[in-house]
Amino acid sequence: MIKILFVCLGNICRSPMAEYVFKNMIKEKGLENNFYINSAATSNEEEGNGIHYGTKRKLEEQNIPYGNHQSRKMTKSDYEKYDYIIGMEDSNITNIKRIIGEDKEEKIYKLLDFADSINKAAKNEKYSNSRNIADPWYTGNFDKTYEDIVEGCNALLDYCIETHNL
Repeated sequence: MIKILFVCLGNICRSPMAEYVFKNMIKEKGLENNFYINSAATSNEEEGNGIHYGTKRKLEEQNIPYGNHQSRKMTKSDYEKYDYIIGMEDSNITNIKRIIGEDKEEKIYKLLDFADSINKAAKNEKYSNSRNIADPWYTGNFDKTYEDIVEGCNALLDYCIETHNL
Protein backbone atom coordinates (compact mmCIF):
# COMPACT_ATOMS: atom_id res chain seq x y z
CA MET A 1 0.00 0.00 0.00
CA ILE A 2 1.41 3.37 -1.06
CA LYS A 3 0.59 6.07 1.48
CA ILE A 4 0.55 9.69 0.32
CA LEU A 5 -0.07 12.81 2.39
CA PHE A 6 -0.77 16.05 0.51
CA VAL A 7 0.11 19.15 2.53
CA CYS A 8 -0.54 22.90 2.25
CA LEU A 9 -0.81 25.80 4.68
CA GLY A 10 -4.41 25.45 5.88
CA ASN A 11 -5.67 22.13 4.44
CA ILE A 12 -8.81 23.72 3.03
CA CYS A 13 -7.82 24.57 -0.58
CA ARG A 14 -4.85 22.94 -2.30
CA SER A 15 -4.12 19.80 -0.28
CA PRO A 16 -7.73 18.57 -0.14
CA MET A 17 -8.06 19.42 -3.84
CA ALA A 18 -4.99 17.26 -4.54
CA GLU A 19 -6.29 14.53 -2.23
CA TYR A 20 -9.62 14.21 -4.02
CA VAL A 21 -8.19 14.69 -7.53
CA PHE A 22 -5.67 11.91 -6.86
CA LYS A 23 -8.29 9.63 -5.29
CA ASN A 24 -10.46 10.12 -8.37
CA MET A 25 -7.54 9.34 -10.71
CA ILE A 26 -6.62 6.12 -8.93
CA LYS A 27 -10.27 5.05 -8.81
CA GLU A 28 -10.60 5.60 -12.57
CA LYS A 29 -7.57 3.34 -13.08
CA GLY A 30 -8.85 0.70 -10.63
CA LEU A 31 -5.86 1.24 -8.34
CA GLU A 32 -7.62 2.46 -5.19
CA ASN A 33 -6.65 -0.70 -3.27
CA ASN A 34 -2.98 0.15 -3.82
CA PHE A 35 -3.10 3.58 -2.18
CA TYR A 36 -3.99 5.34 1.05
CA ILE A 37 -4.42 9.09 0.43
CA ASN A 38 -4.92 11.90 2.95
CA SER A 39 -4.13 15.58 3.41
CA ALA A 40 -3.05 17.93 6.18
CA ALA A 41 -1.95 21.47 7.00
CA THR A 42 1.30 22.96 8.23
CA SER A 43 -0.63 25.37 10.44
CA ASN A 44 -3.61 25.05 12.75
CA GLU A 45 -5.28 28.23 11.41
CA GLU A 46 -8.12 26.31 9.77
CA GLU A 47 -8.16 23.24 12.03
CA GLY A 48 -11.56 21.55 11.97
CA ASN A 49 -12.83 23.60 9.03
CA GLY A 50 -14.19 22.05 5.86
CA ILE A 51 -13.04 22.48 2.29
CA HIS A 52 -13.02 26.07 0.98
CA TYR A 53 -16.07 26.84 -1.16
CA GLY A 54 -13.82 27.63 -4.16
CA THR A 55 -12.25 24.17 -3.98
CA LYS A 56 -15.68 22.54 -3.58
CA ARG A 57 -16.97 24.46 -6.59
CA LYS A 58 -14.01 23.38 -8.73
CA LEU A 59 -14.27 19.73 -7.68
CA GLU A 60 -18.03 19.73 -8.36
CA GLU A 61 -17.45 21.39 -11.74
CA GLN A 62 -15.10 18.51 -12.64
CA ASN A 63 -17.44 15.83 -11.19
CA ILE A 64 -14.83 14.83 -8.62
CA PRO A 65 -16.37 13.48 -5.41
CA TYR A 66 -15.10 14.74 -2.07
CA GLY A 67 -15.82 13.67 1.46
CA ASN A 68 -16.71 15.37 4.71
CA HIS A 69 -13.22 16.80 5.04
CA GLN A 70 -12.02 18.55 8.18
CA SER A 71 -8.71 20.38 8.22
CA ARG A 72 -6.03 18.98 10.47
CA LYS A 73 -2.44 19.93 11.18
CA MET A 74 0.17 17.36 10.24
CA THR A 75 2.14 15.81 13.07
CA LYS A 76 5.67 14.51 13.44
CA SER A 77 4.26 10.96 13.50
CA ASP A 78 2.86 11.44 9.97
CA TYR A 79 6.42 11.06 8.73
CA GLU A 80 6.42 7.42 9.84
CA LYS A 81 2.91 6.74 8.49
CA TYR A 82 3.39 7.98 4.92
CA ASP A 83 5.66 7.03 2.03
CA TYR A 84 5.31 10.41 0.31
CA ILE A 85 4.67 13.78 1.92
CA ILE A 86 3.76 16.18 -0.85
CA GLY A 87 3.81 19.96 -0.32
CA MET A 88 2.42 22.50 -2.76
CA GLU A 89 5.09 25.20 -2.55
CA ASP A 90 8.50 26.03 -1.08
CA SER A 91 7.09 27.44 2.17
CA ASN A 92 5.14 24.20 2.72
CA ILE A 93 8.37 22.22 2.41
CA THR A 94 10.09 24.49 4.94
CA ASN A 95 7.18 24.14 7.38
CA ILE A 96 6.89 20.36 6.87
CA LYS A 97 10.57 20.05 7.80
CA ARG A 98 9.98 22.19 10.89
CA ILE A 99 7.28 19.75 11.97
CA ILE A 100 9.01 16.46 11.18
CA GLY A 101 12.68 17.35 11.40
CA GLU A 102 15.20 15.86 9.01
CA ASP A 103 13.91 14.07 5.91
CA LYS A 104 16.14 11.01 6.46
CA GLU A 105 14.12 8.77 4.17
CA GLU A 106 13.62 11.41 1.44
CA LYS A 107 9.84 11.30 1.58
CA ILE A 108 9.21 15.04 1.15
CA TYR A 109 8.47 16.47 -2.31
CA LYS A 110 6.67 19.35 -3.94
CA LEU A 111 3.82 18.10 -6.12
CA LEU A 112 5.24 19.67 -9.25
CA ASP A 113 8.60 17.97 -8.67
CA PHE A 114 7.03 15.02 -10.46
CA ALA A 115 5.76 17.07 -13.41
CA ASP A 116 8.68 19.47 -13.76
CA SER A 117 11.29 16.78 -13.53
CA ILE A 118 9.36 14.58 -15.95
CA ASN A 119 10.93 11.72 -14.17
CA LYS A 120 14.04 13.42 -13.10
CA ALA A 121 13.12 10.51 -10.85
CA ALA A 122 16.47 10.42 -9.15
CA LYS A 123 15.26 13.77 -7.84
CA ASN A 124 18.79 15.06 -7.38
CA GLU A 125 17.34 18.53 -7.64
CA LYS A 126 14.26 17.71 -5.59
CA TYR A 127 12.05 20.75 -4.93
CA SER A 128 14.79 23.10 -5.96
CA ASN A 129 13.65 24.00 -9.46
CA SER A 130 10.05 22.88 -9.68
CA ARG A 131 7.18 25.33 -9.78
CA ASN A 132 5.01 26.21 -6.81
CA ILE A 133 1.26 25.74 -6.83
CA ALA A 134 -0.25 29.11 -5.97
CA ASP A 135 -2.59 29.35 -3.00
CA PRO A 136 -6.05 30.22 -4.34
CA TRP A 137 -6.97 31.59 -0.90
CA TYR A 138 -4.82 34.57 -1.90
CA THR A 139 -5.01 34.50 -5.71
CA GLY A 140 -8.70 33.62 -6.03
CA ASN A 141 -7.71 31.57 -9.09
CA PHE A 142 -8.99 28.08 -8.31
CA ASP A 143 -8.90 27.19 -12.03
CA LYS A 144 -5.10 27.67 -12.27
CA THR A 145 -4.56 25.83 -8.98
CA TYR A 146 -6.70 22.95 -10.26
CA GLU A 147 -4.75 22.78 -13.56
CA ASP A 148 -1.43 22.64 -11.69
CA ILE A 149 -2.72 20.02 -9.26
CA VAL A 150 -4.02 17.82 -12.09
CA GLU A 151 -0.65 18.13 -13.85
CA GLY A 152 1.22 17.20 -10.67
CA CYS A 153 -1.15 14.37 -9.72
CA ASN A 154 -0.94 12.84 -13.19
CA ALA A 155 2.86 12.89 -13.02
CA LEU A 156 2.85 11.54 -9.46
CA LEU A 157 0.53 8.71 -10.47
CA ASP A 158 2.73 7.84 -13.46
CA TYR A 159 5.75 7.89 -11.16
CA CYS A 160 4.03 5.59 -8.63
CA ILE A 161 2.87 3.18 -11.32
CA GLU A 162 6.39 2.94 -12.72
CA THR A 163 8.29 2.94 -9.42
CA HIS A 164 5.98 0.52 -7.61
CA ASN A 165 5.22 -1.71 -10.63
CA LEU A 166 1.45 -1.22 -10.49
